[in-house]
Amino acid sequence: MDNRQHFSIWYFVIVMVLMLGLQSVLSSRHVETLAYSDFKSLLHAGKIKEVLIRDDTLAGTADFRAGNTVLPAEVWKAMPRDNLEQHEFVTARVPDSNLVADLQAAKVRFSGQVENRWLATLLSWVAPALVFVLIWGFLMRRMGTGQMGGLMDVGKSKAKVFVQKETGVTFADVAGIDEAKDELMEVVDFLKNPNRYRKLGGHIPKGVLIVGAPGTGKTLLAKAVAGEAAVPFLSISGSEFVEMFVGVGAARVRDLFQQAEKVAPCIIFIDELDALGKARGISGLAGNDEREQTLNQLLVQMDGFDTQSGVIIMAATNRPEILDPALLRPGRFDRQVALDRPDIKGREQILSVHAKPLTLGPDVDLAAVAGKTAGLAGADLANIVNEAALHAARKNKAVVEMSDFDEAIDRAITGLERKSRVMTAKERQTVAYHEAGHALVVSARTLIEGVASLV
Repeated sequence: MDNRQHFSIWYFVIVMVLMLGLQSVLSSRHVETLAYSDFKSLLHAGKIKEVLIRDDTLAGTADFRAGNTVLPAEVWKAMPRDNLEQHEFVTARVPDSNLVADLQAAKVRFSGQVENRWLATLLSWVAPALVFVLIWGFLMRRMGTGQMGGLMDVGKSKAKVFVQKETGVTFADVAGIDEAKDELMEVVDFLKNPNRYRKLGGHIPKGVLIVGAPGTGKTLLAKAVAGEAAVPFLSISGSEFVEMFVGVGAARVRDLFQQAEKVAPCIIFIDELDALGKARGISGLAGNDEREQTLNQLLVQMDGFDTQSGVIIMAATNRPEILDPALLRPGRFDRQVALDRPDIKGREQILSVHAKPLTLGPDVDLAAVAGKTAGLAGADLANIVNEAALHAARKNKAVVEMSDFDEAIDRAITGLERKSRVMTAKERQTVAYHEAGHALVVSARTLIEGVASLV
């Protein structure tokens, strides 16, 4: 339970306690309800001391004493026995033309009271309405800040805005993709020195699409561009545009570009663009209408804004083949930056970046580790470095050794070791015969194909 829910519950508890206390105070003052005939009997017997005449009731005090025979026996027995000499009563007022004369004859002090019915009526309408308004405001605040998202903010962009010191990423933190960094340096230079291009009449590309396999560092590279240029970085996922409400995605696209214009120069980064920019017309389902409307709005916005304002759009995807062709034409995502899996030199550079916080042993050779991790992407290499540190910590070592990296590589490539499934000697022999048969068949087929090519 968060603090907001905790305090709201306590508010209700306090109100309930106050209401119970007020009720107990009001109920402690006992007022006897009498029939009008009993009231007249007490009046003729001289027991009534004071009367307050209201529109519908008569209230006052009467002299109740032990041995009173004026009231019926059942009424007398039901009365409380405390302070019987002066006790308050109330009775319903009935049409009685002799009431005033009887009060004067009994020498009873009486007065009248006019009730303010308009106040009671007003409270009966205003108080419930006020309670409902308070409950509605409380629920709307809860919905506006909860996981469901606020209904009033449904059309607003969910982009997260970072400034340079908050991203904390520069090109120094990106390794193994030197060609991509060189290509994006032009974008950084434009954001830093826009007048150099404007005075020559040149236009920087509106959009840069970063394409690469998962884990190759697409998002990291976009953050590094913003960090190098020291400009705000608006990050949002393509799936966050589309909601169950029709028109919400298009409204969020418009709001995103409005935010960007306010903080320009800046970078808009759309992660997983394929969730939003899938080619139109592939599926005839009506459920795709909202996504296509959102895509159409994105295309219109990219055509409508001017690059001279300093807003650069960057996007990342690992499925460029399914993107709509209208996104890839010149004037939108003019430039594509491909990120390949790093080679052995790039892997060594990536390992060096991720191994900086570690305390490495003298036997650690990152070049050898890079040679054993062919085909792995940057995210895989970061995971291997972290697994090596965790393995060293489990062994209570003071430094991370080469054996820890070997264990991490084996775990990343082949999975966790299953010590419970130990093969017997007979099973090993059977597996060895089986694999030897595979080797013989492949060798024989290769030999036959070689002889056939010579003939």
